[in-house]
Amino acid sequence: MNSWQASGHALALAFAGMTALAFAMDRHHEQLTGERDIPLRRSRLLRLLGSLLLAAALLPSVGGWGATVGVVAWLGWISAGALVAVLWIAAAPRWAARAAAALAPLALLGLWWWA
Repeated sequence: MNSWQASGHALALAFAGMTALAFAMDRHHEQLTGERDIPLRRSRLLRLLGSLLLAAALLPSVGGWGATVGVVAWLGWISAGALVAVLWIAAAPRWAARAAAALAPLALLGLWWWA
């Protein structure tokens, strides 16, 4: 996996993870669904999914740059993914959810392909 592929996979996974974590919050869940309160089970599931996607973003970072630089790159991709998620959710929350739902399996499939 070269550094460009690692960057794309890490950013996609970080964006999807941050979007899942955002929609686990009442405020952003209301933006997405119109429901004022998020059910506890759905909130926990989104938090777990977001955490796993953020952890999965470490794999392409370490694969692309090695362990020492990869961890630093992973933190940078998490920050970039959070920025993209914030901007996209503020502009179009439903499209952000759709993009995250599409990018997460594609990035995971890409990781499996290059493993």
